[in-house]
Amino acid sequence: MATPLPIDHLVYGVPDLRAAVELLAGRLGSTPSPGGRHPGRGTRNYLVGLGGDAYLEIIGRDPDGPPTSSRLPFGLERLGEAGLLAWAARTADLDASVAAARERGYDPGPIHSMSREQPGGEMLRWRLTLPGGPFPDPIPFLIDWGRSPHPSSALSHEVRLIDFQAETPDPARIEDALSALGIALPIRRADEPALIAILQTPHGTVTLR
Repeated sequence: MATPLPIDHLVYGVPDLRAAVELLAGRLGSTPSPGGRHPGRGTRNYLVGLGGDAYLEIIGRDPDGPPTSSRLPFGLERLGEAGLLAWAARTADLDASVAAARERGYDPGPIHSMSREQPGGEMLRWRLTLPGGPFPDPIPFLIDWGRSPHPSSALSHEVRLIDFQAETPDPARIEDALSALGIALPIRRADEPALIAILQTPHGTVTLR
């Protein structure tokens, strides 16, 4: 049996990036590290290591970027409050993972190439399937970092992800998609979709959702 694809990162969307970074630093007891701008997408991110090869991505409209009237990733232009919106599962062969999922009845969507410049000037390049939404979305998008170093390798890991699960009004549909992707994730029935991450931090246990 194939090993389930691991969690790569959790996407925490925020309406005000600077304010959210300050708030999370106090709440988690760990200062988020600058990630970088996403060229042409109007967003910027900060990262928090979650132990192993996983991290929390704090993403919002780039406060120093030019105004944009286009839609932002993860529906950020409509976001009223911060929360977990999506998550990525890591694969070492994105093409094979997408093909396998399609054969099992779930289409993750087309593959896109992306990049961003890190604060030190190094360029990260990766390939992914774009999340479908609506958000929060319990079905992960897939990501393949290729030859780029994984972002978690440059992060501190004072914070640890100790549990991750999802809630949804339609568990059967979500579980079918997860099975096709080769993903293991606890799913509970609830009136509204949600992603829930339990973190062990220097300030104790913190729940993000």
